Amino acid sequence: MGARPSPLRVLVAGGAGFLGSHLCERLLREGGRVLCVDNFQTGCAANVAPLLQREGFTLREHDITAPLEADVDQIYNLACPASPLHYREDPVRTVRTSVVGAMNLLELATRTGARILQASTSEIYGDPAEHPQQEAYHGNVNPIGPRACYDEGKRCAETLFFDYHRQHELRTKVARIFNTYGPRMRPDDGRVISNFVVQALRGQPLTLYGDGSQSRSFCYVDDLIDGLLRLMNSADDFCGPVNLGNPVESTVRELADEVIRLTGSRSTLRYLPLPEDDPVRRRPDITLARAELGWRPTTALEDGLRRTIDYFARVAT
Repeated sequence: MGARPSPLRVLVAGGAGFLGSHLCERLLREGGRVLCVDNFQTGCAANVAPLLQREGFTLREHDITAPLEADVDQIYNLACPASPLHYREDPVRTVRTSVVGAMNLLELATRTGARILQASTSEIYGDPAEHPQQEAYHGNVNPIGPRACYDEGKRCAETLFFDYHRQHELRTKVARIFNTYGPRMRPDDGRVISNFVVQALRGQPLTLYGDGSQSRSFCYVDDLIDGLLRLMNSADDFCGPVNLGNPVESTVRELADEVIRLTGSRSTLRYLPLPEDDPVRRRPDITLARAELGWRPTTALEDGLRRTIDYFARVAT
């Protein structure tokens, strides 16, 4: 009888964040050994506290804008503030995290021979002139606007990943993540679902920007994590980029009405001006993810919202 294979050693940068903590939990469940790295700028120790007693889990406080050493087989780069409220607090730091942080992790992957995945974003498409957005679309981004620190930082990180792949034959993967929601979102992150749910649970008016007709597509976190794992473990010659998100589109007004219905809230709606460079429409074309990864989201918005509401009812009221 042959020896059992060694557990996969995985580094998750940004592992104490919303997505990162779910990814760490899933990797442990599948038998991996996980090194969670986070500087706790927006990540939360409570997200991974239940994992600290699990065999194979290690938490290291570290900022990826500084080099790091680790002996790993795979690297997931999820380290960057992802909500406009947070990434605009210190835009220079946001750019450094996206660009210098990516380079440090790519250098680590070069030294160790690890596969490495970049959690990119639908924001690289900007306010898209194409709808839905395909991976071949180059985007419509304002490079000097208030959101550019995040948009252009992520675009530059994608460039680095493909240049390292071509120049160093590194096994790189790039996922373009669309709006994702679920338990462990921060109540104060300023994103539309967390805003609406917290406001509805507290009986406050739900804040809509513009007239509420702008559209988004919302992917439940468990579906997104499944997509990241499938991409990481896909064929070496498939680097992406690949859209990961829910192709079912909703207007912001429709989302507000659904949150009020599911919470049983008596909240009203309050309209404010649309922020600068806020995209009017956003929906992924996931044809490539279906073909290459056999992936599509399966969680209905109502089911995901119910789980998210249950979470926020425990932590934010």
